[in-house]
Amino acid sequence: MDLNLAVLIDGDNIPSAYVKEMMEEIAKYGNPTIKRIYGDWTNPRLSKWKNILLENAITPIQQYGYTQGKNATDSAMIIDAMDILYSGKVNGFCIVSSDSDFTRLATRLREAGMQVFGIGEKKTPNPFIVACDKFIYIEILKNQSQEDDEATTEDKSKPKSNVDKITPKDLRLIATTISDVADDDGWAFLGDVGSLLQKKQPNFDSRNYGFQKLTPLFQSINAIEVERREDSKGRKKLIYVKMNEKKSANSRRRK
Repeated sequence: MDLNLAVLIDGDNIPSAYVKEMMEEIAKYGNPTIKRIYGDWTNPRLSKWKNILLENAITPIQQYGYTQGKNATDSAMIIDAMDILYSGKVNGFCIVSSDSDFTRLATRLREAGMQVFGIGEKKTPNPFIVACDKFIYIEILKNQSQEDDEATTEDKSKPKSNVDKITPKDLRLIATTISDVADDDGWAFLGDVGSLLQKKQPNFDSRNYGFQKLTPLFQSINAIEVERREDSKGRKKLIYVKMNEKKSANSRRRK
């Protein structure tokens, strides 16, 4: 069943340049029935949002800054989120901010049975990230947008956007997750691995490493074997993965 989502955006804390890509990303997880952005719209700094809001049907919520240096937007978002929660009109929230002040809100919404998605920059503090069911970095959406532009213009001379490298810590997380759901022979269904990775680390995303899907990411890791199997009816291919202990040990020794 498609989730009905309330999308609440911290206008003081999120750049406006990739809102279109952000809304397309949110649509993958549910139907954004409520879309609100919070900020002091008398501030000229937020004027760049105007056309973007009209194009994406996002409702601006005016929140004056009562005291200089203090952010009143956070409180307004939290109050609205709780009102929406008790209205019973949605079954999920998307909190768009890089601010750790929303950590308790995300935790409270999940306690109430809501699905909570977070979107923010890579500078987002870890407590807010792990309080969400899934956390998506805006930088991923920027990279994808740039790649799409390059593909359209067929300009291959531009360097690829910087992406994260697979670290030994990442590899340990993947290895233990495969082991957690593997059968007696060490093979694990990739869908189960992906779901458990998301629960363990909400910001785990193959796009962080430059891959659109989990399968090519795992294929790029020498220590992982990837196998395609037909389902019982022979209609579709199922992806299974397994840690290659010899290659994994060699990789650790080289490091």
